[in-house]
Amino acid sequence: MQLLDEVLSFNESFVQEKQYEPYVTSKLPDKKMVIVSCMDTRLVELLPKAMNLSNGDFKSVKNAGAIVSDRFDSVMRSILVAVYELNADEVFVIGHHQCGMSSVDPEKMISKFKDRGVSEDTVDTLEHAGIDLKNWLKGFDSVESSVENSVDVVKNHPLLPKDTPVHGLVIAPDTGKLDLIVNGYE
Repeated sequence: MQLLDEVLSFNESFVQEKQYEPYVTSKLPDKKMVIVSCMDTRLVELLPKAMNLSNGDFKSVKNAGAIVSDRFDSVMRSILVAVYELNADEVFVIGHHQCGMSSVDPEKMISKFKDRGVSEDTVDTLEHAGIDLKNWLKGFDSVESSVENSVDVVKNHPLLPKDTPVHGLVIAPDTGKLDLIVNGYE
């Protein structure tokens, strides 16, 4: 059985048996917060538990490294939607120790693109179009600095209300311990 078939088969019984009922909530976050976090598998259940959050308490935006790098990217748009349309009053940017983005080697990733069938012409075309793939793919050296930079991008966005607290934290993926990097109330 392929993975998609397995998922759809399970889902059919999940819906028929009404196993979704414990998860029913509104689209508005009960704790009026939006969290930007890494897509790391270790954080899926750990992060909410470490913060005493339940289904329906927060809006979640995930990407590789919990990085907000561009004031007008989809992550920032999601934050603004959460604030203006979904009643989020505070933003939490949460990176984590042992993040894979701290070890991404852009040269090796570009090589992997080619190994998986992306042509040299495609890579060259992107670079000639002004896309610096090596810089775009680069991770970070320090998760704390990355969180500080992301908080700065969010906090100084021209469309974010100036009174919106933007906090920065780093979580340990093995224990759930949170380290405060930026206190958005200060």
